[in-house]
Amino acid sequence: MEPMKPMEPMKPMEPMKPMEPMKPMKPMEPMKAPDAWWPKDLGTPSSSGSQNDTRYAYFDDRHRLVVDSGGQVTTYDTGSHRIDGFGQQQSGGSDMSFASDRGPVDLKSLKAVG
Repeated sequence: MEPMKPMEPMKPMEPMKPMEPMKPMKPMEPMKAPDAWWPKDLGTPSSSGSQNDTRYAYFDDRHRLVVDSGGQVTTYDTGSHRIDGFGQQQSGGSDMSFASDRGPVDLKSLKAVG
């Protein structure tokens, strides 16, 4: 067996180079408003939301609720109700209801218009 050779001494490390300054970030592009899927003549909704494949937009000043369920868009007259919440039956049914200042409102009780 041959004797071990001595290790070569370590070479000195090169000094660290200073970090380059960070480049400024490009400003973010303004976010685009989503395309309106409701009738344009209603304007901007007071509130809107979605759940599963159903979305809604409520227009308080026009007393209109627009519901898009699976691609079928229907406009409803909300009468004297002021809608402030949305719910959908979770047990496999498709019943929708809305909370209003006068209590719960079943979508089936609203009149579909134009």
